[in-house]
Amino acid sequence: MYYWRLSAFYLFYFAALGALVPYWGLYLKTLGFSIVEIGELIAIIMATKIVAPNVWGWIADHTGRRMKIVRIASLLATLTFAGVFLGSSYWWMAFVMVLFSFFWNAALPQFEATTLNHLGADPHRYSTVRLWGSIGFIIAVVGLGFAFQWVGISLLPLVVLALFGGIWISSLAVPESAAAHPSLDDEPLMTVLRRPAVVSVLLLCFLIQASHGPYYTFYSLYLVDYGYTEAAVGQLWALGVVAEIGVFLKMQDWLPRIGARRLLLIATALTVVRWLLIAVFVEQLWILILAQALHAASFGVYHAVAIHLIHHLFTGRHQGRGQALYSSISFGAGGAVGSLAAGYLWDGVGAQWMYIAAAVIAALASWIAWRGIEEEPDRGM
Repeated sequence: MYYWRLSAFYLFYFAALGALVPYWGLYLKTLGFSIVEIGELIAIIMATKIVAPNVWGWIADHTGRRMKIVRIASLLATLTFAGVFLGSSYWWMAFVMVLFSFFWNAALPQFEATTLNHLGADPHRYSTVRLWGSIGFIIAVVGLGFAFQWVGISLLPLVVLALFGGIWISSLAVPESAAAHPSLDDEPLMTVLRRPAVVSVLLLCFLIQASHGPYYTFYSLYLVDYGYTEAAVGQLWALGVVAEIGVFLKMQDWLPRIGARRLLLIATALTVVRWLLIAVFVEQLWILILAQALHAASFGVYHAVAIHLIHHLFTGRHQGRGQALYSSISFGAGGAVGSLAAGYLWDGVGAQWMYIAAAVIAALASWIAWRGIEEEPDRGM
């Protein structure tokens, strides 16, 4: 019933991500920040995901007003991001990034829970809604890549502010009834968190996102240092997301047929291959293209399966906090650790070693998928 309203939120949210992730590091570099400082500033965005989703998830699960939380968080993210126009010192920028990301990072997990609850007995159809986020990312990353060659990257903060406004406006179109808030689950949350399957899933998610730290924080800078243009960088980012869309279109068929465990084993193994290719063959464009196509596995397959597992492992009113934990542990803690470590590795031993370290981390995640994930999750795991 609310397919296009739900899809519009994902479109704007991930368009904003498509503006921030590939280009924010390049923008910060034009302000004179060092590689280590850029890694620290971007890690702030990741680090607030450790706290923000859990705070807002607890409020949403106890008030039953999930979409109200999404609307408030989206509006406050827009207003606080405007602070980037008021100063450009390290500490001011850090302060603004703490504020806006605390609210911005609160919105998505609750919206994910809303989407999955709206889908009801067909959660495998999640990917057909989420793919509009990937489309938004592509539009932003390709369009801005060309635009910045003509007008310069100083335009970036204004574009991001407009996209944040779009997130807030689209959230107003989704009624609270779409969340279909379930009744209180009798089982304590700590009982759920102590299950081996839950521990394995959350640890795997942390490691996979930590391995993405060099990619999300420094991939654009890495390529520019090897002579690639902003337009070429944007097209490579977009290629990865095009591959991701292909996966999202097929996941509703793959999950029931192949199973979550096998898909995770495939995804984590190909993630190892991807980081090694980027590390060793950065000057070979055709190999970079192949590596970007593997984004279909390292993010597309992984994320769809992770959302599926979290939805099955956290039931009832725990769904909001389940999505919040997934976001905070993976994109939050994992992303922050990965970004910080990547900055220090680049500064200390060289950029290529970032990706070699990422491959090692992804290999550990693959081992956990092999040892800790069962074929069909259920509440008794």
